[in-house]
Amino acid sequence: MKKGTLIFLLISGLCFSQQKTVKITDLPPKTEDFNFPKISYPEKPLVENKINTFLQVDQLEYIPGSEISASKLVSTGKTSYSNFVYFYSWEKLETPKNILSIAIDGEASGAYPEGFSIWKNFDLRTGNFINAKDLFQPQSVKTIENLIQKNVKKTVNDFLVQLKSEKNPSDEVSEQISMYEDCFTDFTLEGIEYSFAKDTIRFIAGRCSNHAMRALDELGSHAVEFSYTALEKHWSSYAKNLLSGSGKIDKTSLDNKLYQGKIDGKYPITVLINKVYEDGSFSAKYWYDKNKKLIQWDGKLKGNHISIIENAYYSEETNQWIFKALVEAEVQGNKIVGTWQDFKTKKYLKLEIRRIIK
Repeated sequence: MKKGTLIFLLISGLCFSQQKTVKITDLPPKTEDFNFPKISYPEKPLVENKINTFLQVDQLEYIPGSEISASKLVSTGKTSYSNFVYFYSWEKLETPKNILSIAIDGEASGAYPEGFSIWKNFDLRTGNFINAKDLFQPQSVKTIENLIQKNVKKTVNDFLVQLKSEKNPSDEVSEQISMYEDCFTDFTLEGIEYSFAKDTIRFIAGRCSNHAMRALDELGSHAVEFSYTALEKHWSSYAKNLLSGSGKIDKTSLDNKLYQGKIDGKYPITVLINKVYEDGSFSAKYWYDKNKKLIQWDGKLKGNHISIIENAYYSEETNQWIFKALVEAEVQGNKIVGTWQDFKTKKYLKLEIRRIIK
C-alpha cells in the first residue's frame, strides 16, 4: 500500500468519533406526516444556522423564523411543488469528521402518491452544501460519470439477459423487457443523488420506470459505490482535505451557496444560489430578512457577470410573468456587487451581498 494512501486511511479512521457534538432532532411541530431533521452544532452556531437554513429553504420553501409552520407549508400544498409533500423519516449516516450526510424519506402526493428518498451532504467546517462536481478534478468529472453509467448499464443489461432467457415470456415480462431496453442510464454528477459513508461514496441513480410502470420495476433505483481510495487520483484538493479531516478549505463553485447583504444599503436580504447550469443559466431564491417571503431569481451567468430577472407574479389574464425587477451584478470573489432596478419606476438601487463563510 502506498504511504499516502495509508496516511489518508489512518487520518480518516480517527475522524469518525469526532462528530459527537453534532446532533439531529425533529423540526417542530413533528407529526405523523412531518418528520424533518433539525441540526444542532453548539460548537459552531454559524455552521448550524447555515445547514438548517439551506435544508428548510431548499426542501420546505420555509425561512427559519417565519410565523407560519414549516409543516403546514408542505403538507397543505402551499409551495411551488403544487401538491402535498410528506416527510416520514431521516437518518444521520456515519461519515468522516468533516462531513454530515443525512438520508430523508418521504412521499409527494399529486395525481398519484410517489415515494422519494434524498440525501443531503454538508461540509461541517463551513456549513456549505457539498456539490458532487466540486469533489473531482475538472478533467476527471467525465471519467467518474462514465464509471457510474457503466455500472448502471451493466446492472440493467444483466437483468435484461435474465428476462430474455425465458422461453415463453408472459406479457408482464415483455413489458419489463421493453421498459429496461428504454431505460435512461446517462446520469451525470449534476443530476444524481449521492451520500458519504465511513470509507465509501455512494451514488444513487434513478429507477428505469415511470409511475405507471413502477410495479414492474424489480431493480428500483441503482446504487453505485466506490471506496475513497479507489477514486484517490480523481479527487480535487477540496475533496482530499474534506475526506482526510483537514481544516484547510479550498474554493468551490457558486452552486448551493448562501449570501447575505443589502439592497440600497438599508434593506437586509439573504440569498440562496441554487444552481448555475452548464449553459450559464442561473437560479436563486432570496428574501428580505424582515418579512421572510421567498422571491425567485432566474438569469444568466457569463464570466463573472450575472443578469437576473425578478418576477412579481404570474398573470392568468395575460398568461405571462409580470416583471418586478432586473439585477445586473459582478461576482467579485466572495462578494456579488451590482444594481437592483425596479422594472416599473426604472429606479436603480445598489445591491451588495457577501457569501456567508465561517
